[in-house]
Amino acid sequence: MNLLVFGATGGTGRQLVAQALEQGHHVTAFVRDPARLALQHPGLRLVQGDVQDARAVRQAVPGHDAILSTLGAPAGRKDAVRSEGTRHILQAMEQAGVRRFICLTTLGMGDSRPALPWLYRYLLVPLLLRYAFADSERQEALIRQSAVDWTIARPGTLTDGPRTGRYHHGFAPTAQLPMRIARADVADFMLGQLTDATYLRQAASLSY
Repeated sequence: MNLLVFGATGGTGRQLVAQALEQGHHVTAFVRDPARLALQHPGLRLVQGDVQDARAVRQAVPGHDAILSTLGAPAGRKDAVRSEGTRHILQAMEQAGVRRFICLTTLGMGDSRPALPWLYRYLLVPLLLRYAFADSERQEALIRQSAVDWTIARPGTLTDGPRTGRYHHGFAPTAQLPMRIARADVADFMLGQLTDATYLRQAASLSY
């Protein structure tokens, strides 16, 4: 497939790009700073741009079979890179006729809120993560309102562990599971959705 990855220089984004190339996909990485993606491969193409620039996003989307997004920002940042970037991606997809969209948000969104441990729900989210969570909530609302074929991946706390392929997904918010998962396994799940309709127009929680 011809894949376009937004957020390709983040931890999960780099895993997505590397694993997609391993699987034989052709990957376009949309990046603000190409130097931050220290990867060379005949199947990789870099497009420099800012996801908050609607015109740049609109130019990048045509010609791809699926779009994957791992957009993020530091926890204390107050700008809306997730939601505004996603708005531009969805608008460009609808204009270009690209249907498949797989997007990373976070465990704790929507009906997965009860899955957060007490420390997250009552301390970390209100005090340290409120801007990031508010932006992710707006992001998910935009996705749900769109006409594309979307899947949302909601992982717990991200780690740099190896890909294991052994993780829980789509579990009930009352499940008692560890609040962590490796970025490599999140990328594994997201790429798996390219050929799996189980979570079509649904959000799936991810954890070990």
